[in-house]
This record gives sequence, C-alpha cells and structure tokens, in this order.
Amino acid sequence: MIKKHLILLILLLFLVPVLITIAVFVVPGLQQQAGVAPPETVYSRSDNNSIEKPCSNEHPEWRPAQVIEGVNIDESPACEPDNPYDVAASVKGTNNVSMATLMQTNLAQDALTMTDDLDNDGDPDVIHIKLEVVELNGASPDGEFLINTFNIAPGIQPGLWVYAPKSRGMALKNFNSVVANPLLRAPSPVIRVEQGDKVYITLENTHYLPHTIHLHGVDHPWLTAKGEDNDGMEEHAVFPGKSHTYEIQPRHAGTMLYHCHVQTAQHFMMGLSGMFIVEENQPDNWLQTFNIGAGQVRHPSVAVKKSYSQEYDLHYQSVDKKLAKIIQTANDPRLIAQRMGRDYNMTESFENYFMLNGHSFPYTLRDGMIIASENENIKLHVANLQRSSVALHIHGHKATITALDGVDQPVGMQITRDVFDIAPAQRTDLHLQTQNDGLHSYGPGLWMFHDHVPTGTTTDGMEPGGNMAILAYKPYLDEQGMPTMHNELFDQVFNKDYYAKKMAIWGVGDFAPLLGDAGLLAPNYLQIIIFGLIVGLIIGLLVFSVLIYKRKQNQ
Repeated sequence: MIKKHLILLILLLFLVPVLITIAVFVVPGLQQQAGVAPPETVYSRSDNNSIEKPCSNEHPEWRPAQVIEGVNIDESPACEPDNPYDVAASVKGTNNVSMATLMQTNLAQDALTMTDDLDNDGDPDVIHIKLEVVELNGASPDGEFLINTFNIAPGIQPGLWVYAPKSRGMALKNFNSVVANPLLRAPSPVIRVEQGDKVYITLENTHYLPHTIHLHGVDHPWLTAKGEDNDGMEEHAVFPGKSHTYEIQPRHAGTMLYHCHVQTAQHFMMGLSGMFIVEENQPDNWLQTFNIGAGQVRHPSVAVKKSYSQEYDLHYQSVDKKLAKIIQTANDPRLIAQRMGRDYNMTESFENYFMLNGHSFPYTLRDGMIIASENENIKLHVANLQRSSVALHIHGHKATITALDGVDQPVGMQITRDVFDIAPAQRTDLHLQTQNDGLHSYGPGLWMFHDHVPTGTTTDGMEPGGNMAILAYKPYLDEQGMPTMHNELFDQVFNKDYYAKKMAIWGVGDFAPLLGDAGLLAPNYLQIIIFGLIVGLIIGLLVFSVLIYKRKQNQ
C-alpha cells in the first residue's frame, strides 16, 4: 500500500511541473499579438443609409440622342445626364417652346426669351436672360435642418450660393423632400451667346443680401443705354427685392466669366461665379444658352461642330467650410452679414472642398466625366473659379492649348502638354484628341484627370476626393454610364462614413484585416478555458498530493 502511494506521489510530482509549464505557455495576456492578418475591427454603422448606389439611374431615358422642339440633342451616356428638355428650352428660348416642353423643366416662362433675327442669318439675336441668386444647404427657420439641400459628395452639404435661371414652382424636388430641384444646383450655369447678339441680363435679387453681376472679360460698355451701371461693381449693388439689367453686345468671341462683385472674396467663394462663353457668329447658330451644371454641351455651336465631335465645360471651384457654415448657423440677414463681413477673416481662410462642375469625387463620376471614343476631337473650356491655382493633369493624353482668357492663340503658340497651370479666374481652351498615337492618346481606358496640386484631390483632407474625375472610353462604361473595374472602390467611397472619417481608408475588401482600423481584439476564449482547466488540475493534484501525504503520516 505504501509503495502504491509512493508511486502515485512521484507521478503527481512529475505531472505538476509539466502542467505548470503548459500553463505558462497558454496563459492569456492583457495584450494580444494580432499576427500577420489581424481580425478586422469592423466599424458598426447605425444604419444602411450610409452606403449609396453609385448610380441612381433615375432618368435613363435622358441619355440617348434625341430631337425635342426641332433641337438636335447629342447622346450623353453619363449616369446623370442633363435634362434634354432643359437643353431644348435653352436653345430655343422659353418663349419659343411648347408648354408641354416647358413643363418638363423648372424654368420660368420669362427665364430666357429670344427674338429678332437682326442680321437675317437664321438665328435670334436679341436675348433676354433672367437670373436669381439661390441658397443651397442653408439653415431653415422651421427647424434644425438644412433646406434646398445639394450634396457635393456623400453626406457633404456645404452652404452655397449660386446664380440660377429664373425658375417656377417649388425650390424643392417634391413636397416630401428638402432636396433642391435639379435646376437649382452648383455650379452657376454656363451662359452662351453669339458675337453681335444684343444681350440683356437681368438679376432679380430674391436673396436677402445685395449682389451684382460683373461680366469678367466680356466686351461691355461701362453704362447702359439709360446711363445706369453696367459693370456690376460693389457701389452699384442690387439690393434684396430689386432688379437690374446689364446690357451687352459682345464683339469678341471667347471663354469669359461672370461673378458677383459685392464682397467679392466671400461671394465668389460661396459660388456666385460661372463661365460666360461668346461664340463665333455663324448662320443658323442656335446656341445652348444655359449649360446647367456645366459638363457636356449637348447642343454645340455651329463653329464648334465644324472642328470638334464633342464639347465640355469644366468649372473648378473650392469651398472654405468655415465660410460656408455661416449661412447654416443663422437665419437673420444681419447676423449673416456680420459674421461673413466682419467676424470672418478671408486672409485666414482654407479650401476644404474642391469641386468639378459642382461635385467632388465620387459624384464627379456621375456627371463630371469626359466620355469619349477613339479618334475624336474634343473641345474643353476650363475655368479656374477656386481660390488657389489649378494644375490640370490628364492621364494618358496630351492636349493642346488653343486659347487663353478668351483670346485665341496663334498656331505657332499652341502648346501641347499634359499639365495646364491655371491661375484663379483664368480660362484655358483645350483641344483634346483621342487618336492613339502615343502622344495625344495612349489608347482607350479609364484615364483619370485631376488637379495635380495635392490638395485638389481631397475632400476635407480625405482622398480620393476633390475634383478627381475620369476621361472614360465608352467600352469601359457599364449600361448606366459608370466606369467598370471600380467595384471595390465604389464600396468604399460611395459611403458618407468614409468622408466623415468614421471608417478606415482601406476599410473594405480583401486587405481590410491587414489595413483596416486597429483596435482591441476579441479574447481567445478557448485559450482561457484550457488555461483554467490546467490551473484547476494543478491545484487539484496538489491538494490530492497533500491529502495522500497526510494519510501516510497518520498511518
């Protein structure tokens, strides 16, 4: 019996050190090494509304080439093409289209009237344009929400002011929405007129602050025929509830600007600026007077059609979120005037949002892409309406400068390059060729084009964002006009949590476990259980050994 107890005691004394050694190796620590591919720390979203469809595909019927009111409207494969009825009314004038067509737009009946073929060449030469100042993403007096909302990117709604063609009906998309109707959007529309046209531009100021329209680079007399202001300077502001008409008959064609000249720095950066393009006088030249949202010109001028297959307007713009926030924190015009004019210091401003044609990436993929085929000649009107310089770079292509600030360049001075430096308020006209010759084009693809100033491709510091867009060849687009081969990127950037900085830069996809957010890991419960069992066994064996020893002593 003694021999049996002795053997058991020796066995226990051997097992305890072995179990202690095993316990040392499996003891759970307060910190745990993640390994090469750590478990992903998933950001738990409060709802699924954070993620958007890349393309809502709301109006696929607007994409094909079509004829409305006798106006030939080019195809637009983009996800969000311009309303072709807006195009038709912008070409014929709201006074020359049927009520059925006008009702498919949000234009007022007197927003654009065209009359009198003064030179008998088949197109109207007396043009009356009426513009209003519209506030987007401003504070509502009825509650803690913004009204006339316009997202520049997922979840991003800076306060903006824009010129807009005089509209009718509600400012909102429908009765159950706070979203602005499609006519009321950034940027201010591109305006096109013809050399020699008698143009009357009326600012009907329905806004709560004074504004003007200064025709930057556009041939115009300093006074109107009545001897009134015609230059739109601050000393001749158009106050709330008032209107003023500017009169021009431009003699020189080119890409110009128009903008507010009241508190110019603030109002310019709030969005009160746009392109003003004077086209060559040609017979039967019915122009698309308004290009809403800029982008593709779906009814180019006669002169453009002679040399180019397509035409695009590219409006670069930036926003200081501190300035933009002012109209979201007050409704009283006196407070807004104080905070914007005296409290806010423009010399300390920042550019947080960078936009192309009113949108930042990824929304630029919806209506800001240049969509091309091989062997095309495409005309680009580029205007820098942001505070800093733009260094426009087109991947895979070199374009040629044909005009600067509305002045055509002689052939010997037309420079071909892949980066175009454009200072604030400057304009550059480019000839983009898609001939696959290794110089003008490297071949079909999805070629990015963007501002090569590093901040230009960010949205409040987040990249990809800003004015990044794509020169897309048609074979690389899906049926909704979105670029293919971008599915993983879409999952990331069409998500308001990404731009709210609530998710990792590579927070989705195969590499999310390696490159996603770092954080506490879930405990290894199996390890804890095994460790507990081993420690319990050790204690049990020790207790058992003590009991055996005492029993032996008692014998």
